[in-house]
Amino acid sequence: MTRRIYTVGQVNRYLKRLFWQDGLLASLEVSGEVSNLKYHSSGHIYFSLKDQTGALSCVMFAGSRRGLAFPMKNGDQVVVSGNIDYYERDGRCQLYAKRITLAGAGLLYERFLRLKEELESRGMFAEQYKKPIPRYARRIGVVTAPTGAVIHDIGNVAARRNPYVEILLCPALVQGAGAAESICRGIRRLDGKVDVIIVGRGGGSIEDLWPFNEESVAQAIFDCGTPVISAVGHETDTTIADYVADLRAPTPSAAAELAVFDFRAFAGTLDSYRTALNRGVSRRLEAARQRIRWAGLVLARSAPDRRLRDARLRADECADALTGALSGRIGAAETRAEAVRNEMRAVMKSRLSSAFERSEAIRRTFDQDVRSSLLKADRRLALLAGRFHGISPLARLRQGYAFAETEDGRAVTGIGGLRRGDALRLYMSDGLVHTEITGTEAVPWISESQSEDRTDEERRTGHGIGTNEAGGDGALG
Repeated sequence: MTRRIYTVGQVNRYLKRLFWQDGLLASLEVSGEVSNLKYHSSGHIYFSLKDQTGALSCVMFAGSRRGLAFPMKNGDQVVVSGNIDYYERDGRCQLYAKRITLAGAGLLYERFLRLKEELESRGMFAEQYKKPIPRYARRIGVVTAPTGAVIHDIGNVAARRNPYVEILLCPALVQGAGAAESICRGIRRLDGKVDVIIVGRGGGSIEDLWPFNEESVAQAIFDCGTPVISAVGHETDTTIADYVADLRAPTPSAAAELAVFDFRAFAGTLDSYRTALNRGVSRRLEAARQRIRWAGLVLARSAPDRRLRDARLRADECADALTGALSGRIGAAETRAEAVRNEMRAVMKSRLSSAFERSEAIRRTFDQDVRSSLLKADRRLALLAGRFHGISPLARLRQGYAFAETEDGRAVTGIGGLRRGDALRLYMSDGLVHTEITGTEAVPWISESQSEDRTDEERRTGHGIGTNEAGGDGALG
């Protein structure tokens, strides 16, 4: 009998065909304990399932990772769904996992996935419904068990970050029968009474955390008008409440860090704002003072007393010119008239008729010339008088200025020589006011302006303006 010798490849291919032909191995679920777990950098997960009788190699490719909804670790009791195939290169069979659930929690996990999908389709996880967590919360509500590490951890964090924040605890059952209703009741009681609500508990199995996977709790969080932070379990635990809440914290302590603002940092920020504000106000005030000083200089250059002085000088010049012009015209007219009269007397006897006629003609011409000259002079005088009236001291009195003099009639031109208690008379547009000095104060820009004006006036006229001559200006205004 001839022996048939097979190669390793032939045997492996034959075994692989046997695995393909077995319908049971194409789709099955295997339970066991996870061991030799390795998360590969490629995204694949390699592990073994073992029980008291043996072990089975398993692999979950990166494309199937959606079938794993929890962080798997060695020692977990799991149920793996997939197919068994023969790996020719290594000559071994292994289970190709498509889905992995925790053993004993399969039904709850199915309920979790169905409810998550339903609430997501209703938009309860949508970002547009997420309310912002207040940056400076002063009252923080906590829905959790009154005993345990959660409220203790939150209190420690709050005391460290901000001892002035108020923590309101609404005790609630967080596990077992009636826990979901207790949690909902706590959320509704705190809504509107605090700035932010923390809903949470410590870690546990999916059964322990199940109240936070109930639809009623998700609806209560979604309907709450106050921002809600979910802090359920440890960092690796995920519940429906985490998806619905406005913010998820990996742990209760992290939730307190997010809700309680750091008072020391806040005070430091306020100090920096105060310093910047004071610096800005100081700059604005200095700029305003500069503008005031500049306005004072401009006002000193265009002060009313300087303009009044110039107008007075122009009026005097015009009056002198008008007087000289009238005197000259009148003198010339008188000289001409006398010459005509002498001529008329010389030829009166010989040319009485013609002289009379000529005398009448000359008289008419003379009268017309004089009347015309006088009319022109009168018009010019009226014009100059109108201008002089506009700048007269009496007109200034009617504009709110006043003339001051002492009781013995001396005009007051400055504060020099005045003492507290001195009596003064103030002439106004419609009467006289008797007053008494209670104090004097030198105004630098007025003093400088008057000093400059007096020096200019004295240089032109040879005398000061602080007199009471010709009606006297005194100390107007």
